[in-house]
Amino acid sequence: MPELPEVETVRRGIAPAMEGRRFLHVEAKRPDLRFPLPEGFTGRLEGQALESLARRGKYLVGRLTDGALLIMHLGMSGRFVVEMPDTPDRDATRPGAFHLDTGANAHALHEHIIFRMEGGGVVRYSDPRRFGFMTIEETGDERQNQFLRVLGPEPLEKTFKPSVLAAGLHKRKSPIKTALLDQAVVAGLGNIYVCEALFRSGISPKRVAATLVKQSGEPTDRLKKLHKAIREVLAEAIEAGGSSLRDHAQADGSLGYFQHTFRVYDREGMPCTTLGCDTDIRRITQSGRSTFYCGKCQR
Repeated sequence: MPELPEVETVRRGIAPAMEGRRFLHVEAKRPDLRFPLPEGFTGRLEGQALESLARRGKYLVGRLTDGALLIMHLGMSGRFVVEMPDTPDRDATRPGAFHLDTGANAHALHEHIIFRMEGGGVVRYSDPRRFGFMTIEETGDERQNQFLRVLGPEPLEKTFKPSVLAAGLHKRKSPIKTALLDQAVVAGLGNIYVCEALFRSGISPKRVAATLVKQSGEPTDRLKKLHKAIREVLAEAIEAGGSSLRDHAQADGSLGYFQHTFRVYDREGMPCTTLGCDTDIRRITQSGRSTFYCGKCQR
C-alpha cells in the first residue's frame, strides 16, 4: 500500500491538472470501488472547482467550491494518470501514479473514474484490485469524517515534536513497530518507513513502545532520535519520488528510487549496512506484517 511519501508524490503529480480548476465532466464506469460511490457522485462534482488538494496521512483531500471535501484513497493498486493539453498522447503522462502498466494502455482495463478538468486536463483513476475509494464529506469538516477524524499528527508538520510522539506512545505496551503503524499515533507511516526509521535510530522493532518515554511523559533521548529518523526518512523518500516495489511506478512510467537506499526493508539475509557490523538482516512477523531489522545494531 502506498505510504505517505508515495501519496504525497501522487498529490504533487495530479495537482497541476486539478487544483484551482472546475470539474467539467466526471465519468464513473462503475457504481463502486472498495465502497459504493456517493449517490449522485458525478453530478455532485461537475461545476465545482477543486479549490485545494492536500494530503492527510495516506488520503488525498480536495476542498470543493462549496466547502465539501473530496476524499480519495489509493488502496493497494490505485493510480492516477494525468493527460495535459500539451501531452495528447495517452501514454505521455505526468507523475501521479503508483501502478506500473504491464503493456500499452494496460491501465485502461481497470479504469473506473475519469475527471475532465477546466483547462483541458484529464485525470484517470484505475484500480485493478479496487481497494481504493472516493467519498465526499459534505460537512467540509475533517473532524466529522470517519476516515480522517481518527488520524494522528502529520509527521512532517512543524507541530510534530518529540513530545507529540511521546504522548502517542506513553504507556503503550505494544512493540514500537506495531505502535508506529497505528495511524492514530502518526498519520501516514507504513511498513517500509517504520522499518527504516527504527534501523536509523538503532531501536529494535520488538522494544515495548512505552520504554521510549519517561514516566513523566517526556521523550527519552532514544525517542528523540527516532523522531528525527522518521522525519528524515520521509523527507528523503519524497525527494526520491517514493519507493517503487513490484507494481508501483509513477504515471510517466518512471520509478521512484528510494528503494535503492533501503538499509533493512526487504533485505532479509543480506549484510547489515552499518560499518563494522557482521550481522545479516533478519525478518520476523509482527501483527501480520514483515519486519526487517538488524539484531545487533537495533536494541
